[in-house]
Amino acid sequence: MVGDRPQTARAGAPAGGWTALIDEIVDGRWSDPATGRTMTVPYDSVVIAESLAGREAELVASVDLPGRLAVVADAATYEALGRRVAEALKDRDPTVIVLDHPHADMANVAALREKLRSFNSAVAVGSGTVNDLVKYVTAEDGRRYCVFGTAASMNGYTSTTASITLDSGLKVSLPAQAPAGFFVDLGVSAAAPRRLAAAGFGDCLARSVAQVDWWLSHRLFGTTYSQSAYAIEEADERELNARAAGIGRGEVEAVGYLYRVLTLCGLGVSFTGLSNHGSMGEHQISHYIDCFAGKRHPGTLHGQQVGVASLTMARLQQRILDSETPPGVKATIVDEADMVRRMGPAIAAQCLEELRRKAFTPQSASAFNDRIAGLWPELREELRAFVIPEPEMRRMLSEAGGATTAEELGLDLAFWREAVIHSREMRNRFSMIDIAADAGWLEDFAAEER
Repeated sequence: MVGDRPQTARAGAPAGGWTALIDEIVDGRWSDPATGRTMTVPYDSVVIAESLAGREAELVASVDLPGRLAVVADAATYEALGRRVAEALKDRDPTVIVLDHPHADMANVAALREKLRSFNSAVAVGSGTVNDLVKYVTAEDGRRYCVFGTAASMNGYTSTTASITLDSGLKVSLPAQAPAGFFVDLGVSAAAPRRLAAAGFGDCLARSVAQVDWWLSHRLFGTTYSQSAYAIEEADERELNARAAGIGRGEVEAVGYLYRVLTLCGLGVSFTGLSNHGSMGEHQISHYIDCFAGKRHPGTLHGQQVGVASLTMARLQQRILDSETPPGVKATIVDEADMVRRMGPAIAAQCLEELRRKAFTPQSASAFNDRIAGLWPELREELRAFVIPEPEMRRMLSEAGGATTAEELGLDLAFWREAVIHSREMRNRFSMIDIAADAGWLEDFAAEER
């Protein structure tokens, strides 16, 4: 069973209901218009409805979760929806596991692995952390699970990776599995704390700056690029952005479009095997914060940080794109001692490997400069077509209830600027932040960021 087919579309919902297009992708009926290739994703069911009350047991049954069943939530998500799900499944006699303020790290992975050892399948009730922990643990031995979302706070519900912090302290995306079923009660999610939906909107807002970075990398270095991941969410992004203020007000219709964009973004990860279409330079800034803020971390969500980082990236990209003269770079300065000081030796070693994979030598810098000079007039116009102007992005993020500056996030300003400068060390994905750094003006740019 896929989609919300028993119900007709309500006013404001897409024609065909909240899972229009999503149903086609899940069923294997959607073909990439650019290639004609049919895309497949590893899900049995995606259901988004204004209410799922009374349908919980039917939905779980539809995705064939065998044997002994556990319902996993944290304290907040159990009260929001978990209790209702567990009660609806009473004929299965599920065991309820309520996690105590969990974090998506290897210690919590080990703890949940032990708790789930005697269960054949699981139902996750929650958003980022709960879902990532359950999907990662069940993927280790192929046990099936489904998830009931409680907030539109991130795009990882339907992705095949989990964001986990390693014992070293480095946060990475690890191979996991998609849920057999993903179920959304829009009424429950619309009632969630506003900062959660604002975080989800911040994650969606990153599309513009991520696409600029990814296409730049593709054109200059021939890295893989997939337009299909953008094609499936383009129309819904427009609908979502037009309802940014509705996110801030907790309107069901706006939250519905937010879930659609988040879900379609996750589906894009599933059939491309890559997260680049929604995660480039801006996400590296957020990852740096989560890895190295320590006691300076204000407790903000990843998507909240991505929203502010997207504004920073938009300003940086605009500075480069405003110039008719192509940007030029010099050999990358790799300061290993400083990385060890900031990161510690274990994480620094991992990040040095990532940085060196994209670092310029004098020879490769010269070759890069020659290549971008020849491409610049054409490339500049291609990149500008992806841009949402920064003032418009800032307005929408504010209306959605998101912070628009590091100060509004509650982050130490000096640390925020450190994150902007050194975030490129986190991954080998090439972005305009690498150009700014190797052109020699990133530190001056960061000094003006707030």
